[in-house]
Amino acid sequence: MEKQRHPLAYRDFACYFTARLTSTLAQMAMVIVIGWQVYDIARTQLGMSPKEAAFQLGLIGVAQFVPLLLLTLVVGWVADRMDRRWIARGAVALEAGCALALAWMTHNGTVSLPALFTVAALLGVARAFASPALQALAPNLVPAAVLPTAIAMSSIAWQTGSVFGPAMGGYLYAHDHALSYWVSTALFAVAFVALTLVRPVPIPKIQNTAKPWQQMIDGLRYVRQNRLVLGAISLDLFAVLLGGATAMLPIYARDVLHVGAEGLGHLRAAPAVGAVLMALWFSWRPLRNDVGVKLLIAVAIFGLATAIFGMSRTMPLSLAMLALLGAADMLSVYVRQSLIQLYTPDSMRGRVGAVSTLFISGSNELGEARSGFLAALAGPVTATVAGGIGAIAIAALWARWFPELRLARTFSQPDHLDDLPLKENAK
Repeated sequence: MEKQRHPLAYRDFACYFTARLTSTLAQMAMVIVIGWQVYDIARTQLGMSPKEAAFQLGLIGVAQFVPLLLLTLVVGWVADRMDRRWIARGAVALEAGCALALAWMTHNGTVSLPALFTVAALLGVARAFASPALQALAPNLVPAAVLPTAIAMSSIAWQTGSVFGPAMGGYLYAHDHALSYWVSTALFAVAFVALTLVRPVPIPKIQNTAKPWQQMIDGLRYVRQNRLVLGAISLDLFAVLLGGATAMLPIYARDVLHVGAEGLGHLRAAPAVGAVLMALWFSWRPLRNDVGVKLLIAVAIFGLATAIFGMSRTMPLSLAMLALLGAADMLSVYVRQSLIQLYTPDSMRGRVGAVSTLFISGSNELGEARSGFLAALAGPVTATVAGGIGAIAIAALWARWFPELRLARTFSQPDHLDDLPLKENAK
């Protein structure tokens, strides 16, 4: 029967999955290498102290987040009004240009802090457009019967790329400084070709005749009124904002664990191992019951692993905690993204996806900024341990403040999305 087919059996979704995976691999490989280069240039070429260099890492996070903050409402509206395939293609092309530019500058030894900050900002622009378009595109490529599995596969593609990409970037950079950027350029090219193979999809028909600015605001209003979606999105924002330790990995590799660029690759590979094991578990035993409670537990484990990693002074313990952190993050992403997309009408997926992207990137980029700034004031260990404890506290608070999230039992799609808050045709 049609509903029994796997999402990857559908050609368009298979192309989408390929683009999602390869573009995320390339993005995350670039992010970790940019962070390493910023810290290395600040320490070796500019003679900054570890705390001063950590402050530069914080600024990189800000440079990536500001474009997203400014463009969120616009890109969500665009994703609900234009062909989502072309939005994603344009964003991937911009990212490929950024990777190529850094590959050339790194190869010639001309890379500098201004160049790295400029590219970081352009990557923020590209991600602002790509993320809501790709999130909203996935449900258009498969029948409704396999939509939950397709959403899970999309989340797994993103999460797999997000944990493997930095590890790949670290290893390639250790072998040859420009190689990570050359490989990222090639991966972006693969993603672009895959997106060109996706056949046309219908653009949502929207009855709302309000002015464009009011339609843009509708995404924020929908998230605010649907407490399940609000709880899922905001949980990620505050947990990763406080608990994210990835920005500290260059500091730990160089000045805490003393393992260098190759050790940085090992550290970034560890979350990938945990995430892959969790993904394999899902393929054997799909998550079916008490998804909300398991999401909250995963966030608490994420925080605990972060705190222990922050205190670790041995490579084996550090790798073990990062692997646990990656497994918990995979579970969190899987549940959160499935709930968000299943509880959002197609005509609003672009705008809600843009808000979700703002929260997710806010947690990542601002989390890097928080870690960098706090590390500059109190040191990397204090910044990392405090962040992990904060993530545990967030999980406990959200369990109390958002009972809708705690009581979510299964991934059942509402029969009538129009019955959810803020109908699209509301005046």
